[in-house]
Amino acid sequence: MSLPTLLEGRLSVPVVASPLFICSGPELVVAQCKAGVVGSFPALNARPASLLDDWLDQIEEELAAYQRTHPDAVVAPYAVNQIVHRSNDRLEEDMARIVEHRVPIVITSLGARPEINDAVHSYGGLVLHDVIDDRFARKAVEKGADGLIAVAAGAGGHAGTLSPFALVQEIRRWFDGPLLLSGAIAHGSSVLAAQAAGADLAYVGSAFLATDEANARPEYKQMIVESTAADIVYSNLFTGVHGNYLRGSIAAAGLDPDDLPVSDPSTMDWGSGGTTDAKAWKDIWGCGQGIGAVDRTVPVAQLVERLAREYDEAAGRLAMLSA
Repeated sequence: MSLPTLLEGRLSVPVVASPLFICSGPELVVAQCKAGVVGSFPALNARPASLLDDWLDQIEEELAAYQRTHPDAVVAPYAVNQIVHRSNDRLEEDMARIVEHRVPIVITSLGARPEINDAVHSYGGLVLHDVIDDRFARKAVEKGADGLIAVAAGAGGHAGTLSPFALVQEIRRWFDGPLLLSGAIAHGSSVLAAQAAGADLAYVGSAFLATDEANARPEYKQMIVESTAADIVYSNLFTGVHGNYLRGSIAAAGLDPDDLPVSDPSTMDWGSGGTTDAKAWKDIWGCGQGIGAVDRTVPVAQLVERLAREYDEAAGRLAMLSA
């Protein structure tokens, strides 16, 4: 296993916070990094595109100022997510800004392109690529990705169907680079389990939706608090790509969560709603199966403290069993 040099000594718990469409902004990212986990946001969240410069300036300035006044604090680097699908007509424009700001980590999704990786590598940045199976993992590494994010069953938003154990095992048979695991991780013991399975880091998203700093509607946060894994529905209706969504938000849009039609994948349009008037992410809320561990809305710092405490407790139990 391999932890990127960029992250050595800069994490309070081995977690990368996944980018949350609409809900991740500078406030959330800065709070995540200050708490000692990698904070991230989709470039597409900055609207209009020119706002991306302002967001990057804000994140960099606030983190630098915090580090100056707290020289002993563990402050993690930040990441920007790029959707590399043909529907993203901002890709080149956003990449130019990413290169100009020398963004430390770029997370690529829905497509792997060598020129994107080359652009990030030109200034020494790190590329992590989302994959849902071993075939896509091999393609991503062949095209120059530095690390992989194994998006397993139960992950929020666009997710795969493979068991996390199976997916990590297959990738680790040939890949010894940085590997993250995503899928129903909202508890510190699950973070440790991801490492035990062979991952270097856990990739956590849904738990951060129910934080004070997330740009999510109060009703969205409360639904996460009140829901469990049984309230997650897997469908491709809303974007053309299969993903996990909150049952309550589907019902609120006037649809039957137990009888959703199948969408034509060619209709994919990021966030437009696929073949229904209900808009993915805005009306139909993405969420993973791990939310049973989320019982209230808290500040990011408090969530990370909980994850770190649970991680240490799980590690202690494991040490006792091994003694």
